[in-house]
Amino acid sequence: MSKQQNLNLKKQMSPYEKANTKDSIWQLINTLAPLIILWFLAYKSLSISYFLTLFFAIFAAGFVIRTFIIFHDCCHQSFFKNRRVNAILGTITGVITLFPYSQWKHEHSVHHATSSNLDKRGVGDIWVMTVKEYMDAPRSTKIAYRIYRNPLVMFGLGPIYLFLIKNRFNRKGARKKERMNTYITNISILALSIGLSLIIGWKAFLIVQGTILFISGAAGIWLFYVQHTFEDSYFEEDEKWEYVKAAVEGSSFYKLPKLLQWLTGNIGYHHVHHLSPRVPNYMLEQAHNNTLPLQHVPTITLATSLSSLKFRLWDEDNKVFVSFKAIKQTSLKEKVSTT
Repeated sequence: MSKQQNLNLKKQMSPYEKANTKDSIWQLINTLAPLIILWFLAYKSLSISYFLTLFFAIFAAGFVIRTFIIFHDCCHQSFFKNRRVNAILGTITGVITLFPYSQWKHEHSVHHATSSNLDKRGVGDIWVMTVKEYMDAPRSTKIAYRIYRNPLVMFGLGPIYLFLIKNRFNRKGARKKERMNTYITNISILALSIGLSLIIGWKAFLIVQGTILFISGAAGIWLFYVQHTFEDSYFEEDEKWEYVKAAVEGSSFYKLPKLLQWLTGNIGYHHVHHLSPRVPNYMLEQAHNNTLPLQHVPTITLATSLSSLKFRLWDEDNKVFVSFKAIKQTSLKEKVSTT
């Protein structure tokens, strides 16, 4: 697309960039009420069977993800029209999902402004190395990168690191308002945890809350991972990088079954979200369906998204993600051809 076409595509999102108070309130109700009920059922089922607890926890985790999407929209000032209301609700939903509102808002804004820009990686994104960077890196960096990109580490240890460590500390250079928001979030999480532990017992609380948060955290990281890690994604150096191209070519349309689409707050329409972060989550599908150029964006399904697990490095020459195995085979061929 030409630059003018890119601008026109961005303008086409304008009608969908208005929050509807009625829809937002209804989403709050149909998200938080089921989450509380499922959390309580998970706790009560502990006396019956942990497998039953796990059943309720899985569904509760889905509503934690849906709560995070509300938090996410608040960070973009797209859930309610009032900025202060978004900040208050964002902080509350941040306590539920264990994310500090102001800190994550800053990092995520950077992510949107730099997504798919090879020269501006490192804030609010997943660690991605290019083939050349990896080949030229010292052995220690290669080992660290391989460990980081291992699915057991990324989706297993990732949620634990995110919830218990990264989100609990302020970033370097954070302003007073942002630091205070992190402190308030941490104190609120601690108070809520102690309160529930006193009511139901600390063991029951840890089992129920730990299971729900681990499942939701792993699923959340997967969603973020697969939305930007697919074979023919988009990455460019800063001088060639274009915002609209990064949105519609570097962010996937994750076509999920309707129930999963609903639980994940339509975030599978990630190309629309990156094109215009001010579109509320409940308007993303409509924006996609009513905008013809968006019908041809990279589309992945549950089945095809599993192939993203093998993608580890960005091949800047061929403009595709590749696996470690592919790089090894290429290196062997080059060695053979030079001998």
